[in-house]
Amino acid sequence: GKEEFYETLRYFGKMIEKYGVQLHLNTRVDAAYLIQHNFETVVLSTGVTPRTPRIEGIDHPKVLSYIEVLLHQKTVGKTVAIIGAGGIGFDVATYLTENVPESGEDHTETGDLSAISHYQSEWGIDQQYQNRGGITKPHPAEVPRQIWLLQRSKGKVGERLGKTTGWAHRLTLKSRNVQMWNEVEYLKIDDAGLHINLKGQAQVLEVDNVILCAGQEPMRDLYAPLVAAGIKVHLIGGAKEAAELDAQRAIEEGWRLTFSGV
Repeated sequence: GKEEFYETLRYFGKMIEKYGVQLHLNTRVDAAYLIQHNFETVVLSTGVTPRTPRIEGIDHPKVLSYIEVLLHQKTVGKTVAIIGAGGIGFDVATYLTENVPESGEDHTETGDLSAISHYQSEWGIDQQYQNRGGITKPHPAEVPRQIWLLQRSKGKVGERLGKTTGWAHRLTLKSRNVQMWNEVEYLKIDDAGLHINLKGQAQVLEVDNVILCAGQEPMRDLYAPLVAAGIKVHLIGGAKEAAELDAQRAIEEGWRLTFSGV
């Protein structure tokens, strides 16, 4: 669901090649390495780490973080409760309700005709204009899982999503029969599932997995030791502020830091 970033990534990849930036992938750097190699300035754009809520049974085997699901592609069952209905919670719910081929291949690359056709069919878009207004009967996608998207606070689920896109995200999940509940108190997690109190009524969601999307914390473990060593350190992106993080803000902070002369 982030296809619009493919060109952004391609652009920056080309800029790295063009300007001869030394790129080291699959390399975890610690403070000792940076100090030993005498770097004068370090920009920490290390991002965020998932926040773990205080719920009894949070270490139960059926509990997964969104990182484990999206990045490490851990196996997820057919019934799922998602704790946290912010942007990440909506992204995870959308991802888990996509009918992905068993091969696991990613068919979302820009220009993938099968992905475009699938989208048009799900939303009733008649690209051939055989129907009035280019609109035809929607054919809802086959949904591989039953999802509960849960939020602790009052108010509309996903209320803080972007004004121009939030309605579309909510409509997508509604069409895929995702249950979106607010005012949920999380009691405990055990073999039976997720025990909750929903607006004063106790119940158990008998789910295969509970996925944590309960916010993020800045990942800035390197900051203090580098500053103590006398190195000039700048924080940008999620490492600076995890709240309301998006790619646009992180990229802008990188540009502003560059043009400030670091």
